[in-house]
Amino acid sequence: MSVHDEKILILDFGSQTTQLIARRIREQKVYSEIHPYTLALDEIKALKPSGIILSGGPASVYDEDAPISDPALFDLGIPILGICYGAQLMMHQLGGRVEQAKSREFGKAQLCITSNDSLFAGLETAPANHQIWMSHGDRIEAIAPGFLVTAESDNSPCAALRHEEKPFVAVQFHPEVAHTLIGTDLLKNFIFTICNCKPTWTMHSFIESNVADIKARVGSDNVICALSGGVDSSVVAAIVHRAIGDQLTCIYVNNGLMRSGESESVLSFFREKTDLHVIDVQAESYFLDQLAGIADPEEKRKRIGYGFIKIFEEEAGKLGEVKYLAQGTLYPDVIESVVFRGNAPIKSHHNVGGLPERMKLDLIEPLRELFKDEVRELGLELGLPEEAIYRQPFPGPGLGIRIMGEITEERLHILRQADVIVLDEMKSSGWYRKVWQSFAVLLPIQTVGVMGDGRTYEHVIAIRSVDSRDAMTADWSQLPYELLGRISTRIINEVRGVNRVVYDISSKPPSTIEWE
Repeated sequence: MSVHDEKILILDFGSQTTQLIARRIREQKVYSEIHPYTLALDEIKALKPSGIILSGGPASVYDEDAPISDPALFDLGIPILGICYGAQLMMHQLGGRVEQAKSREFGKAQLCITSNDSLFAGLETAPANHQIWMSHGDRIEAIAPGFLVTAESDNSPCAALRHEEKPFVAVQFHPEVAHTLIGTDLLKNFIFTICNCKPTWTMHSFIESNVADIKARVGSDNVICALSGGVDSSVVAAIVHRAIGDQLTCIYVNNGLMRSGESESVLSFFREKTDLHVIDVQAESYFLDQLAGIADPEEKRKRIGYGFIKIFEEEAGKLGEVKYLAQGTLYPDVIESVVFRGNAPIKSHHNVGGLPERMKLDLIEPLRELFKDEVRELGLELGLPEEAIYRQPFPGPGLGIRIMGEITEERLHILRQADVIVLDEMKSSGWYRKVWQSFAVLLPIQTVGVMGDGRTYEHVIAIRSVDSRDAMTADWSQLPYELLGRISTRIINEVRGVNRVVYDISSKPPSTIEWE
């Protein structure tokens, strides 16, 4: 059986927790993937999902412009789970009625299960109550024909439903969030009992499947790999190398936007501790010329992306016949670069939205369907050392998206010095491995200060540190005041041109992890 013979398809209606649904399913060793609700019926059939989940979303099903999936979904004979908006949509499309609720439900609520079969198999029924998480302003007022109510809450008499004959189930609450204490049990019942999936999605099976796919696709052709030294590109290089060996050449590009000592450290590691063939390209001047005078973050990302591809194609030409470029695109990169409901994408990732339309090399992206923590698990399975796997993420565009506004040699110098101090203090304090990511950002403003009894008017550094599991959501790290104080004092004392340090306490969403 192929690792993707069984999958759960998630149709996204704009919920902030859609990615969590995918994560919760994958935690059960079942593959899942997210697509926009507009996915055509023929494409859904081609994917051959074992089950479909309709996500939550901010809209109301009775709005004129409400996001509506093809109602023929319900004629495919595939198990379907509707969550929040997805539950209301199921009722709306199958003959029920949804209206604005008199009392909205946001946050923790108590669920009373009235039927312990289907989704609730093995769970205690009334009078027991189970903590769940609600987030809705509408509610189901009349259920569609053929459905039964299986649970209720104080403000949702139809908090969960199932069809008497068809494999359709719906919940008004969010089983994917940690606050719903029975959420994992519900999803497991849907995955294994209703959809009859098997827990075959493992990193071992992923390696076997992808190595075979890469071998079959590449044949006797040659491949170059974009190697940055980060976990993503390191794992890509390892899995492609396992598949095709010496047909792979890794290319490290110093784009002039790296951290202090980064290039030397990366090249030393791969040449001394791996069997990879690595060549390095010094392209600092080229990238800085391309970025001169550019302040718009999207334009910066795209110019950096174009620059990488140009160099990779040039280097491929020097190597002879090269057909493929392997790179470390992850699932969050793909999701954030997708346009939803006509809106702009969150940002153009340098290896997704920043690619030229007519690139000469075909892409190999073995990590395209993985989240970051899955990539780390994969790297360990491939035998990469922990020092390569547990490095904090560093963006492909480098310091270019941590300098707000125009990139200059002077501003890069200031940010590099501040960044060294942040990482040094995080590591010496033992906090480096406790957080997802920590770094410095150079802001496009100057403020008044006093140094040595004299007035200063200098730059501001922002410190960003976040906790996350997969970069799809993140919260600011509650670092000790003493640690923040040491970082601030050292930056102001040691980095000429900075007289103020601030700490970013924004979560994602609504913010992103990187500032640009």
